[in-house]
Amino acid sequence: MSDADLASHLAEVTGRILLEVRASGLFSAKALGKAGDQTANQFVCHALREVRGEDGLLSEEEKDNPDRLAMSRVWIVDPVDGTREYGEARADWAVHVGLAIDGQPAIGAVALPGLEGGTLLRSDQPRPVPPAPDKLRMVISRTRPAAEAVAVAERLGAELVPMGSAGAKAMAIVLGKADIYLHSGGQYEWDSMAPVAVALGHGLHCSRIDGSPLIYNQADVYLPDLLICRKEHAGQILELIAEVTQVAD
Repeated sequence: MSDADLASHLAEVTGRILLEVRASGLFSAKALGKAGDQTANQFVCHALREVRGEDGLLSEEEKDNPDRLAMSRVWIVDPVDGTREYGEARADWAVHVGLAIDGQPAIGAVALPGLEGGTLLRSDQPRPVPPAPDKLRMVISRTRPAAEAVAVAERLGAELVPMGSAGAKAMAIVLGKADIYLHSGGQYEWDSMAPVAVALGHGLHCSRIDGSPLIYNQADVYLPDLLICRKEHAGQILELIAEVTQVAD
């Protein structure tokens, strides 16, 4: 099985497992999130150790093994991105399975099991990205919208679209349900690696909010910010980010 096929298979099967756990009806919302995290993580990590045991592994739900830092190939996974949304039986959560090679987001698969019929997006099988509407749409956190994002949206005249998980937000751009994902509230590598690989595979712009590249498999897995958008909008958005950041300082 190729790396891309493996990432996609794991994301899809994990999504099905999570739906079964939720459908069991045995858990409260809070307990469901914990049960889903643990069940999904066990499956993904056991599977990767079985079939790609020579590679490194970084998962949100496991203690970090620093041995990965010496490895060229490192799988970076978020078994349930949007645990709160999953526990609340919302649709805006995701499963991330990605492979970083020499720090670059090389391969990614993002499953959106909560959408009707389920959706799987792969870095190696790009779909046409729908054209942007006249009034741009920016996805933001439904609970903690970043001030920079709100300020840039105001300058662009963009509509704000509250949404749950990072993966759901990023894939909204790929699916043409939104146009800009600007985040400055802090994330970790597993929050963005697979979605960024998928977005890049679909020809989108992905960077830090200062325009610098997103680098993965670092000793410090904290990634403060990112921008995902169509390439034709990137220059203007990066300029506006610099403006609003300077005003804030």
